[in-house]
Amino acid sequence: MELDKMDENDWKYHGEGNKSLVVSHVQLSRVLRLLKYPAEDSENPPQTAEQAFRQIQNIVDFSSNVMSSLLGEKFIHSGEVVKLPLEFVRQLSIKVQHQRPAWRCDKVMDIYSGCALCLPNLTSPALHQPTHIPPLCIEIKPKCGFLPSAKHVSREIKTKVCRFCMHQHYKVANGKWKRRSLYCPLDLFSGNRQRMHFAIRNLIEEPQNNFKIFKGGQCIYSSTEGTDDSLDLNSLLHHLRPYFLYGNNRINSHMTSKAVLNDFIQVLVNALLNGGGGVMTDRRAEGRSTCEESLFNKERIRHASQGLPSDSVLFRILQTQMLDSLDIEGLYPLYRRVEQHLQDFPKERTRLQIDGPYNEDFLGKLQKCPTEDDGSVDYAVAKVHQYRVAMTAKDCSIMVTLVPSSDEEEDDEGLFGQRRIRDFLSSRPPAFSYLISILDLDPKPFDSIPCQLRLDQKIVSYYLRNGGALPNGPLPPLPGIFTASERDDCRLLFHPV
Repeated sequence: MELDKMDENDWKYHGEGNKSLVVSHVQLSRVLRLLKYPAEDSENPPQTAEQAFRQIQNIVDFSSNVMSSLLGEKFIHSGEVVKLPLEFVRQLSIKVQHQRPAWRCDKVMDIYSGCALCLPNLTSPALHQPTHIPPLCIEIKPKCGFLPSAKHVSREIKTKVCRFCMHQHYKVANGKWKRRSLYCPLDLFSGNRQRMHFAIRNLIEEPQNNFKIFKGGQCIYSSTEGTDDSLDLNSLLHHLRPYFLYGNNRINSHMTSKAVLNDFIQVLVNALLNGGGGVMTDRRAEGRSTCEESLFNKERIRHASQGLPSDSVLFRILQTQMLDSLDIEGLYPLYRRVEQHLQDFPKERTRLQIDGPYNEDFLGKLQKCPTEDDGSVDYAVAKVHQYRVAMTAKDCSIMVTLVPSSDEEEDDEGLFGQRRIRDFLSSRPPAFSYLISILDLDPKPFDSIPCQLRLDQKIVSYYLRNGGALPNGPLPPLPGIFTASERDDCRLLFHPV
């Protein structure tokens, strides 16, 4: 990619989040992530080009020096900061504007700094041997996979119902989503195949912004915030069917819709659990891995809890999330201790690395934090840094890229230098080479902690005020996937082993 010969016609709109917009190259397996500003700042950017460069470099440093050490280097793609020609950036902004969702247009793309983060396009990986069937890429935003300790929270409900499930009630009440998702992160992080299957099925039924499927770099399945658009499951099944041609429940290549979804979910569960290592089930406290809002029938698994392999992507994410050992309620007094110290000694902000740099010293501060509070500012800073890292892990995305492997291919390390996975439940299973990556690893600002506390209080108060009531009657399943009886008995969803 020659930066001095950039052409906006070589790039297309890929997606965007709250703070950045992403474009992908039409031929190369590359994406550019550009900053966004509020629309009212479009003519007066809130920061200089040098500050924008530093902001993006901080993202790279935080990912490569901090999160990579905690989550595992094999899962991380930190990327690099690039300086783009300003005319290219301006023309690109004009080109992608009409492709952006209307509800995202309250912010505009940064066209003044010329800075961007260049990353590999994991939805369309560069293959050594392109196959006739394009790769699938599944993006999952798993959220927080454990319940806080009762010692640090003021409301007992927080030790029984997870943050995600409580937040769903609040989001629907405020119109962010039209329907409540029945996905529970604690099911996905359980390591139990039945619970994980149940969790992914609920993500498919109500993906919101926690689940997307890409085929050959194109998004084929996702939700749109604030709308009541029905999801086209038949279209998804049409896309998935060619990937699962062999196995049980098929006659002359005919497959039921349920068989297609089951095989797809099973392959995804296998990929998430793959990684080797011993099985770990500890949550540091009894009962912290089960949420009372989950509709999974727990009687099905009372003698079959499995836990997560210690080298799996979910285990690494969960362990990093659990650096938040105090919950926001227990953390906030320590934040206030640091804030007061900084008001008295503003220059200490640099020594305490409140805004970076995110290097080995920063990592050392949070890893060497004493177990007991000695009343010092250094202890408080270490716990705040731990919390910020945990919040990044709670808000990250997992990308699972699956590339079909033919039976003729050698059983080697795969196209990505990773293992191949097979659906062991079938006689002639589909096989995939796969790559698992973790994205969205930006550092959370120190100054956002008061906002986190206020949001937590609003979510819990709303949930308690409304009794945490389940919807009146069962949520209607999407047409063509699961019947009402199948929603009640997840055993119907599995092939016999």
